[in-house]
Amino acid sequence: MELSTILFALGLTIFAGLATGIGSLMAFMASPTNQKFLSTALGFSAGVMLYVSFVEIFQKARLSLFDATGSEQTAMGLTMMGFFLGIVLIALIDKLVDHEHGNPHEMHDIEEMDDKDEIRRHKLLRMGLFTALAIAIHNFPEGLATFLGAIEDPALGIAIAVAIAIHNIPEGIAVSIPIYHATGSRRKAFWYSFASGLSEPIGALLGFFILMQFINDFTFGLVFAGVAGVMVFISLDQLLPTAQKYGEHHLSIYGLIAGMAVMGLSLLLFL
Repeated sequence: MELSTILFALGLTIFAGLATGIGSLMAFMASPTNQKFLSTALGFSAGVMLYVSFVEIFQKARLSLFDATGSEQTAMGLTMMGFFLGIVLIALIDKLVDHEHGNPHEMHDIEEMDDKDEIRRHKLLRMGLFTALAIAIHNFPEGLATFLGAIEDPALGIAIAVAIAIHNIPEGIAVSIPIYHATGSRRKAFWYSFASGLSEPIGALLGFFILMQFINDFTFGLVFAGVAGVMVFISLDQLLPTAQKYGEHHLSIYGLIAGMAVMGLSLLLFL
């Protein structure tokens, strides 16, 4: 594998992960965000993820496993197994992270974050720190998905990276708002939010170096099938519910359809 390919994949993963910093900067505005725009953008990201998972990643996994096994039925069975194992993995991660402070992917309005007393500020700080930790854990498999996608197909990697970057913006908001209102420091809020996104390239590199010696058609197919499952779960469990919460129902659906259409056209152009 060429060094330039690895560096390109790593660059995309860093871009996707550090989009949490964009969310942090948005949180410092007078209005936390344009919620209709955010709703449409999150729906768009979900559409890209769902389309690329089912149409591209799932099929690439199946073809790799067919090359490895020589059996269409075995390849499809293994792809389905990998797909649902990916869903189970990300669901377990979602279950194990601290939920006492709410879903780490939910964005909070600034008005919810008043800081009337020291106890309130302490609770806000604790919530922000736990949210940053939860997001860092969630970002490990996302980083691996972006990295492997870029190694297999640069166009596919770019699409995944853009979708995950959009998805990471409200995560940055979720970290920075409580920390900023607890400490009064924009710098601390930004850096905690920024750091939570660093786990994405770290996860990509760790996963790659662990899997590198085992990478062949069989393992690549299984891992890619799992990546498809992870992305579908993120879209249905996190992106769409958040999109509908912060905007009209139809806006998130319009965004989803637009994401699918743009993803389909971009894949068609690169065929």
